[in-house]
Amino acid sequence: MSANAELSPEGWVREQTEKILEQGTTEGVQVMDRPIVLFTTTGAKSGKKRYVPLMRVEENGKYAMVASKGGAPEHPAWYFNVKANPAVTVQDGTEVKELTAREISGDERAHWWELAVAAYPPYAEYQTKTDREIPVFILE
Repeated sequence: MSANAELSPEGWVREQTEKILEQGTTEGVQVMDRPIVLFTTTGAKSGKKRYVPLMRVEENGKYAMVASKGGAPEHPAWYFNVKANPAVTVQDGTEVKELTAREISGDERAHWWELAVAAYPPYAEYQTKTDREIPVFILE
């Protein structure tokens, strides 16, 4: 992972990220007993690398990034970074991959949304809290 990447100002996000960086793996870093992976995105305006720990939603070597922000009315800041710079690094366990993100819709989104809710059931509740359709990116 990038040595000059910035940690989130969000307390729990920073703590998860620091733990992953410290131990060199995402193993054992969880939310509600569910695994997470660490994405590294590039800032849309700053060009700086930014760490984004999210729930692990994976199928056949592809990963999803769910822009839920806990059901907030606006997208998380990282959403705009990924739209502007779709080259994203994902760390799953000790394995690090360079992937390309694209926002998905329709049947493809419906499939990945099911996988996301299975991986982390609160996503379903987050969708009921907001009028926006929670964006989903597929990374491949």
